[in-house]
Amino acid sequence: MTSVKQQIARRIRAKRRGWVFAPKDFLDLGARTVVDQALSRLCRQGTIRRLGRGVYDFPKQHPTLGTLSPNTDSLARIATKSTDGMIFVSGASAANALGLSTQVPAKVAYLTNGPSRTKKVAGRTLVFKHARVPLLARQSNKVNLTLQALSFVGKDSIDDQIIQQCARALDDRDILALTASVASTPSWMADIILKIQKAKRGQVRNKA
Repeated sequence: MTSVKQQIARRIRAKRRGWVFAPKDFLDLGARTVVDQALSRLCRQGTIRRLGRGVYDFPKQHPTLGTLSPNTDSLARIATKSTDGMIFVSGASAANALGLSTQVPAKVAYLTNGPSRTKKVAGRTLVFKHARVPLLARQSNKVNLTLQALSFVGKDSIDDQIIQQCARALDDRDILALTASVASTPSWMADIILKIQKAKRGQVRNKA
C-alpha cells in the first residue's frame, strides 16, 4: 500500500512548482497528525518548503537565482482558503488589466466578499478590502474584471471610449452574464452595463 507521504508527494508534484498549500489539502489521504508528519519529512528532505505556520510551497527553481519566493497571489488564496471567501485583484488592477487606466497600484491589495482585513502570511502583509460590488463566483474572470474596474473608475469618469473598450473585451457569453448581474450593482452601474450591451450589439458608436 502506498504511504500517505508518497501520496502527498505525488499530489504535490502533479500540481507543479510554485504551488502553495496547507495540510488541509491532504486530509482526504490521512489524519491531520499523519499529514503533518509527512509534510515535516518532505521539508527535511528539501522537497517542499515551510513558509509559515500551516503554509508550505513546492518552490520554483531558477537556474541562476536558485529558489524563488512564492507568488503573492498564491499566498492570498491560501490566506482566505479556510473562510471560503472569494478574492480578486483590486479595482485599480482590474482597470489596468482592461486598459481602462494606466495607473499601476503602488501596493498589492485584494478584493473580497468578506470583511476588510490585513493578514500576514509567510512574512508578507496582505491587504484584503471588502468589494463595493460583489464578486461573482460563477462568472468568468472578465466579468468580474469589468465590474470591479467600473467601480474603481467611477460613474463620473466613464465615457464612450471606456464603454466601447469594455464591449470589445467581452464576448457574447460575458455580456449575458454581465447583464444578469445588474441586480447586484449600483443603479448607475446598471445603466453603464446596458450601454456596454448596446455597444457590443453595434447600437452605440464612438462619437469620434
